[in-house]
Amino acid sequence: MTSDVVIRPARPDEYAAIGVLTVGVYVGDGYVDADEAYAKELADTARRAAAAEVLVAVRDEELLGSLTVAEPGTPYAEIARAGELEFRMLAVAKQARGLGVGTALVRRVIDEAVERGYEAVALTTMGAMVDAHRIYSRMGFAAVPERDWATEDGLQLHVMRREVG
Repeated sequence: MTSDVVIRPARPDEYAAIGVLTVGVYVGDGYVDADEAYAKELADTARRAAAAEVLVAVRDEELLGSLTVAEPGTPYAEIARAGELEFRMLAVAKQARGLGVGTALVRRVIDEAVERGYEAVALTTMGAMVDAHRIYSRMGFAAVPERDWATEDGLQLHVMRREVG
C-alpha cells in the first residue's frame, strides 16, 4: 500500500459515500441481496456512526475502504464479549483491492484495541468472503467455531478472534 493512504474516523459528509461503497461491495460481490434488510443497514452509515466508530481509508480524499468498530454491549456489537473489540462491515473499493487497504483498516482496529486495553479483537465473517479471510489469517485471527452462529434466515456466520495483549 502506498504511504499516502490515511486511516481515520469517517466524517458526516462521507456517510452517504460510505453507505454506497459498503452496499456496493456486499451486494456487488454477492454476499447480500439488494432487497435484504441488511443491505439497508449497510447503507445507513449515519445510524452506525451514532452508535459505533466508522473508520475510512482515503487517499487524496478518495474513499478506498471502510469498517465499523463496536465495543461490547453496544448496538453494533453482535459477538463481542467483555474484553473484546469487534469490527464489522469491512468494505474495500474494487480499485483499491490488493493495495493493503483492508489490512490497514484491520491493523487500525488492532492498534485501537491495544490502546483501549482490550485483550482481543473479534469479528464475524461469511464463508464466501475468501479475500477477507486471507487478511484475517495473515494478521493472526483464528476461527472460533464454538461461537459460530446463523442469521434469522439461516445464513451461517463464522467468528474469528485475535488476542492483542
